[in-house]
Amino acid sequence: MKRYALIAAILAASGVAAQQKVQSGPGAMLRGLDKVNGQTVDVELQNGQSKTVFGLDVALGDCRYPSDNPTGDAFAYLTIWEQGGTDQLFDGWMIATSPALNALDHSRYDVWVIRCITPSGD
Repeated sequence: MKRYALIAAILAASGVAAQQKVQSGPGAMLRGLDKVNGQTVDVELQNGQSKTVFGLDVALGDCRYPSDNPTGDAFAYLTIWEQGGTDQLFDGWMIATSPALNALDHSRYDVWVIRCITPSGD
């Protein structure tokens, strides 16, 4: 319920952005952070693919970006769970320009969206 209220608030606050035309990219670039040792890693995922980022398994459902500005923002649908586990730690949309609006809540690791992969490879 909390997630739906958050999404409604985002859409209401950004009426222009809600009307913006978007395209789905074939994948996304994500960044992972190990908060204990400060190590970061960039991971490229294709839609429907999952990879391990430190101790987490991350699956990308879709990555969308503004049609008129492919580098302007990225919205990625991610599902994240502990490596080898079944309980989801995160399941929803992450926004590249506002990762704290809907973030992964994990004591050691962090994952966020950098950008969508566009068909032309930009």
